[in-house]
Amino acid sequence: MASERTLRGKTIFISGGSRGIGLAIAKRAAADGANIVIAAKTTEPHPKLPGTIHTAAAEIVAAGGQALALQVDIREEEQVEAAVKEAAAHFGGIDILINNASAVRVTGTLETPMKRYDLMHQVNARGTFLCSQKCLPYLMKAANPHILMLSPPMDMSPKWFGATLAYTMAKYGMSMCVLGLAEEFKAKGVAVNALWPRTGIDTAAIRYELGGTAVTQHCRKPDILADTAHIILTRESRSCTGNFFIDDQVLAAEGITDLSHYAVQPGLPLLLDFFLSGGPDGTTNGYLPFPL
Repeated sequence: MASERTLRGKTIFISGGSRGIGLAIAKRAAADGANIVIAAKTTEPHPKLPGTIHTAAAEIVAAGGQALALQVDIREEEQVEAAVKEAAAHFGGIDILINNASAVRVTGTLETPMKRYDLMHQVNARGTFLCSQKCLPYLMKAANPHILMLSPPMDMSPKWFGATLAYTMAKYGMSMCVLGLAEEFKAKGVAVNALWPRTGIDTAAIRYELGGTAVTQHCRKPDILADTAHIILTRESRSCTGNFFIDDQVLAAEGITDLSHYAVQPGLPLLLDFFLSGGPDGTTNGYLPFPL
């Protein structure tokens, strides 16, 4: 059960929240009156990926929250440390960290340039570790501290490693941070959990990486993760840690089972997301394989 069902007054530091899932989570929290720190690189629009830290901040304020937009490359320790200090000084502390930033390239070994391999590991695994390390001294002083990774449960099936080795290693690096940090900081009352969607999520990054609306019409909207994250982040931190949550399971536990309004195109079959072997019933009935 939640200790409270609102994030009003909470300060949330979110990596890579200028668009997509991160922005959706930020706006849902902002609707409660939360303080949102957008720590991302984009200050000028990408030609194919709309949104900057400044447009995100404007949307957060419009949703009812306060926003602090900070240009941060989470690969750079000095930038992360400075941003965390500025965020804590500006809002009087940090209550929640969302490790949302992630680099994606779903290619095989021979098709993955080392520059892209390095980017995925520096952003996904190292960036998650780094942001967590710098935020933890402030989180340990918070009343109900949470760290939430946007990362999958670790299915050690060769299927995922064989299909996209570099990306799988990088995402599982984030998930290993969940296991390690949850164990290391449970006595301090810091909740550390992962959240992953059952289905593909319609984001600009997925459209750019995997082929546009032909793919995303079989996805759900980022709102499903925003609503799920809100449920997790309002739970009591000392009794909610070390979990690899799947969005529909969290919603079902709250009595929410009609998810049709989250579909981009209601009625179309949905894509089963990477790293998941089946639906809630353990089968792939009603799901399409995610294109590789």
